[in-house]
Amino acid sequence: METWFGARSDYPFELFSSSHLIVLAIALCGFLFVILFKNTLSAKGTLFQLLCWLLFSVLILSEVSYQYWAITHGFWSFNRYMPLHLCGGASVTAMIGLWTLRPFWIRLSFFIGIAPAALALVTPDMPYDYQHFRFWKFFVHHTVIAWASLFLAVAFPKSITWRSVFTVYGLLLAYAALIGFWVNPWTESNYLYLSQRPTSVSPLDFFGDGLWYYLNLCLTALLLFAAQYGIFHCLVHKNRNATK
Repeated sequence: METWFGARSDYPFELFSSSHLIVLAIALCGFLFVILFKNTLSAKGTLFQLLCWLLFSVLILSEVSYQYWAITHGFWSFNRYMPLHLCGGASVTAMIGLWTLRPFWIRLSFFIGIAPAALALVTPDMPYDYQHFRFWKFFVHHTVIAWASLFLAVAFPKSITWRSVFTVYGLLLAYAALIGFWVNPWTESNYLYLSQRPTSVSPLDFFGDGLWYYLNLCLTALLLFAAQYGIFHCLVHKNRNATK
């Protein structure tokens, strides 16, 4: 247990290793489950209630355990462990969405929670393999962020509209400006990877440098939002209308 929850591990993470591929397969199965049972979930019955509180509990436990691990080993600092990255923010909005079931939080979670968490699962910025707590925290947390974001949207499909693409995008730009111009310089942090690219391999490596990096970030976010809406509309709205 001491090694599993310890400050270090002798087992480094390897991209697309067996352990990585297994957790990716589990995440994919969860996405398929939510899509296949979309009609049952939208009925807000027993399955909906069970999954709603299960997802909420896992998100809370993941965040609290991570903060506890960092504090216990003396690693915690504002500029590294606050949930201010996009996935951290999506975790918070998903928890609020699961608790309140309000359309505003469902929209936010859908657009900022699915694609960023899925990309993080594919190219994780994380040093430990499955023998360490951090591996499980990272993959469980990011998987559940994506699941919860899709779960809420499927259960409340009318919350996801074409207009919400631009509403959430505007809010994201405002948040990025706050982080980039105030939080990161003030705390010497790298939230949203606005100060520099991740140290691990990621799609951001292809975004260029300087002004091009930020322009590509903005354009990619808008394209991802639009693509997400289009896919969701085809998989959920059209299929649901066809079954009526």
